[in-house]
Amino acid sequence: MPTAAVTKTEALAQSEGVAPKKKKDESDRRFKRIDITMKRNQFRADALIEVLHAAQEAFGYLDEEVLAHVAHGLKLPLSRVYGVATFYHLFTLKPNGAHTCVVCMGTACYVKGGGKVVDALQEELGIEAGETTPDGQVSLMAARCLGACGIAPAVVYDGEIAGKQQADDAIAKIHDLQSRE
Repeated sequence: MPTAAVTKTEALAQSEGVAPKKKKDESDRRFKRIDITMKRNQFRADALIEVLHAAQEAFGYLDEEVLAHVAHGLKLPLSRVYGVATFYHLFTLKPNGAHTCVVCMGTACYVKGGGKVVDALQEELGIEAGETTPDGQVSLMAARCLGACGIAPAVVYDGEIAGKQQADDAIAKIHDLQSRE
């Protein structure tokens, strides 16, 4: 039977027979990096985006525990921290795959075939935009705009931008990235 100190998430996990997540390790240096960033900004609420950047840099993504830590440190409601983390495309709540593929869906890229590139990649990888393949190899994302309209449609593979991409080009590049493993 859950006690008052048990969170709703832990209570649900216990009721479903799932092992609860481990508590935050106070000696985890990644949390200390977040704390240093918050302290440097004097724990001001307007430093939220900078703190989330530091958290994502430290952890690779923003899970519930990290968001709660930031909310507590900045004395903000968790809903506000979650709202900011989900509003901005650069933040992710799930771990990325070994390789990332971000397809621009801005107007210029979409008109020149960005939508077809996303559709082809979704079909090839068997996932939707915003997901990672089951083997953890590729994360497929769609961006509102990359600011590279002159080379539309643009795709970012593992942080490197490629222009004038067509569906076949994108699929070939993904296969190339996967074969490097």
